[in-house]
Amino acid sequence: MKVILFIAGVLIGLSLGYMLTLKYSPDPKISLESIDSKVIPRADTKKESGNWGVMDKYMYDNASTYGTENMFTAFVDLLPGESVHPTHRHAEEEFLYITEGTGVWSLEGKDFAANTGDLLYASPWKWHGVVNTGTDTMSFFFLKWGNKGVAAPAEPEGDHTQ
Repeated sequence: MKVILFIAGVLIGLSLGYMLTLKYSPDPKISLESIDSKVIPRADTKKESGNWGVMDKYMYDNASTYGTENMFTAFVDLLPGESVHPTHRHAEEEFLYITEGTGVWSLEGKDFAANTGDLLYASPWKWHGVVNTGTDTMSFFFLKWGNKGVAAPAEPEGDHTQ
């Protein structure tokens, strides 16, 4: 239930932010085309797996909502001692919410304990990642998106994975 409320809050916040963007800086190039409202059962997600665990992809391949573009949402079951990929950075904003397990967040070169119920927010181009340091599977949900009508900060020089 907490995950559903969290997701609803994030999506409401994104919608409000988009409406403010339109009110204060309308952009005629913004496309209002988006996915239709729907329920996506976990059984219908696209599965991806590796030595690190399993990812259930809900929205991917440049999905757009009313106020977002390049939306990517997924639920990950991460095996002990693993990460999905190295610490990285990208133009999109991202939330990661741990639903079960323990690990270590990496954020801008600093490490923090990651526990059930914790949330990480990574703004554009900030280094971030998570590793399961526990003895059981860590599960987390993430949302990554770009904002329609709001340009991402300039891309920094250098690599985007560590």
